[in-house]
Parts: sequence; structure tokens; C-alpha cells
Amino acid sequence: MPDQSLPQAPPSAAQDAPPQAPADRGLSRRALLGTAGATGLVLGAAGGAVGYAAAPASATPLSSVGSDQVMFHGKHQPGILQGLQAHGHLVAFDLTPGSGRTGAAALLRRWSETARRLMAGEAAAHGDTDVARDAGPSSLTVTFGFGHSFFARTGLEKRRPVALDPLPAFSSDHLDARRSNGDLWVQIGANDALVAFHALRALQKDAGGVARVRWQMNGFNRSPGATAHPMTARNLMGQVDGTRNPKPSDADFDRRIFVPASGSADPAWMANGSYVVVRRIRMLLDDWEQLSRAAQEQVIGRRKADGAPLTGGTETTGMDLEKTDANGDLVIPLNAHARITRPDQNGGAAMLRRPFSYHDGFDADGTPDAGLLFVCWQADPLRGFVTVQRKLDRGDALSRFVRHEASGLFAVPGGAAEGEYVGQALLEG
Repeated sequence: MPDQSLPQAPPSAAQDAPPQAPADRGLSRRALLGTAGATGLVLGAAGGAVGYAAAPASATPLSSVGSDQVMFHGKHQPGILQGLQAHGHLVAFDLTPGSGRTGAAALLRRWSETARRLMAGEAAAHGDTDVARDAGPSSLTVTFGFGHSFFARTGLEKRRPVALDPLPAFSSDHLDARRSNGDLWVQIGANDALVAFHALRALQKDAGGVARVRWQMNGFNRSPGATAHPMTARNLMGQVDGTRNPKPSDADFDRRIFVPASGSADPAWMANGSYVVVRRIRMLLDDWEQLSRAAQEQVIGRRKADGAPLTGGTETTGMDLEKTDANGDLVIPLNAHARITRPDQNGGAAMLRRPFSYHDGFDADGTPDAGLLFVCWQADPLRGFVTVQRKLDRGDALSRFVRHEASGLFAVPGGAAEGEYVGQALLEG
């Protein structure tokens, strides 16, 4: 958990267009709010005897959380530069035998249209489930990527980026192959749980017989407005986690996070795209919580209360890596997580992190199965994630308290222009 954490062609075949749903399914979710008050009154009158409460006489407008919308079309795919969302789903698919390049292109065309509609607060074009019928967009984002195996399945091996070569093994790895990698990867984020699930279900239905779910993980973050003022998120260890995330205002941000449109060793279809590393990192919370607060702060190198470095100041104050205490010992230990992951300690390596926390219940002995769905973005995973993780492998104090249980690396192309779908340059180029 490095310290930089936290920013159309028509269907070509009948299988590309699922059967038409009833006409009312195409209504905008947002438009339905206009009739919410009247509908509620009818329910109240008819169902009052069995416990239904009448709705207010006039419709309640969308809150700021519900009305927030992210555009699907753009230079970069959504879900990279936006802030952390309260709810998320990560899911990988494998293409079914015989789907090939044609099936994959049809699927990405369907997925892109569904994502565009849902992100605009509209219903899915076919068979909408009504789960999010009365909700606004709620900052929904949907992001698509391609795994290493996708290119062999579609006959596109010659167009596979070198940067997509499998990640090396690390000492903290205890990887479950069934929950790692995959042909296709989808990231869904929203500030409403029903909106996020609605998107997950719609995309899974769109996959039809072309792709099957390989693995799926659910995550969460603090909800917008839960704190008195905006602040950096905390992880399940209670630590402020995201202080040194690179910012779009940084002069070298684009160079570190996105593949340039020209002058790159990457294939042209990756222009304005990025590479995402996804890791399911289990936190050994029972062990961690046995440490005193002071010991936890020594492991991280920052104060737990406000994220400030142990050498003083505020969360954004630079670390004084040479400062010693009265005994001559370094205030920030040599193996402190925050020291090891600093870009200036790793040849400038930086990643844009947009993680989710997760909790999948408890083991038989009561141990929580909880931790971080680590999601990090970079223009070159070898110079970004791999560089930092190798450094962590050599002596990070936090390594005793985490275990990497699943992993994936995916090529995420740039955003789709109006009238195009994600990955079109690859699949039709």
C-alpha cells in the first residue's frame, strides 16, 4: 500500500442487441423524479393499512450526491481522475470459446452504450432492472480494460503492449489464480450502492454468451459529506491513506499516469490510456490492532490522528528524513512505509491510487477477511508499481500486517469519442 495513494457503430449481429424491453424502461431515471410525489401519495392511500407511509405532497429534488454526473465520452476513460467513490465493484470476465475478436467488439460496443446511458442517469436500453429507477447518476463511472490473455483469445497478439507482460512475483504474494487476471476488466464506482449494483448487473447481462464472470470484488469508501470538511480518506487500519497521491496540477502528472498520444513505445490504440494494477490486499487487522498507536505510527511514519509526518507539521508538510530524536535515532524509521514509498526514494516512480476498502466477512476463528482493493494507475507499470513494490519487498515495516491475495494488470485505452466505443481502435484498427 504505497503512500502515494489517494485522481458507435450499430450492432453487427443479432446477438449484439438483446430483445427489446417494454417502452417504459427507457424513461430517464431523473425524469421519473417529477412524478415521485404523486406516485407516493397513491401508494400511501392504497397501502396505508399495511404500513406504507404517504410521500410528501411535492417531489423532493435530487441531493447533490445523487445529481452529480460524470461524462462517459472524453480524452480519458472515466473512473481514473475522479475522486474516490463510496461504493465500487471490480469484475473480470473471460471470453467464451468461439467469441473471438468479433464477439469482443460487439460486447465492448454494448458495454460502452450501457455505461453511457447509466452514467447519464438513464435506464439501460434493454431489460433494465429498475434497481436505480428513482436515483440520479450519483457520480457513476464505468471503466474497461484488457488483460494479457485477451489478445491471444482475439488473435491480436501482435498488438499487445509490452507493458502488459505479467507482473513479477513478490515476497508478500499469496495469490489465488481464480481471483486474478482475466481477459476483460471492469471497474464500477458510484456514490450510491444501488446505482453501483445496477450498473454491475446491467453489464453482466450485456455480456450474454460472449463473456463469463471470472471474479468479482466489492468495495467501499467513506460517503461524501460524512466529514465536516473534505479530507483524505482513511483505510481499515485507521490510517490517513492518500497524502502523496499525484495531482493533475503536477507538471509531470500526464507523463507519469497516461500513455502519450505520440512518441511512445506503446501501440497507438493505447494513446491517452493508462495501465491499472489491481491487488486484493488483506490486512491482518487482529495483529495490527494489538500494536499501540505509537507503534503503528512508527510502522507508517505518519501520525494516525491527522496523517502528518512524525517529524512535524501538517499532513502535507514534507518529511525530514534526516531528523533524529534525543537518542540519535531517526524519527522516521528506515523501514517506515511512508519513507520507502516516497517517489524521491524510488527514482521518481509514482502511481495514481483510487482504492476501495473491502470486508468479506470473518474466518471460522473470527479473523476478519478485510483490507484494500488496491487500484493504481500509471503510464508504465514497470516503472510505477513494480519499482515501488520491489522496494517494499526489501524491508517495509508494514509487510508483517498485509498479504496480497489476488492480482491483475490491465491495459485501459483512452476514452471513447462521441459515436465510438471503448477499445474500437484496437478491435477495428
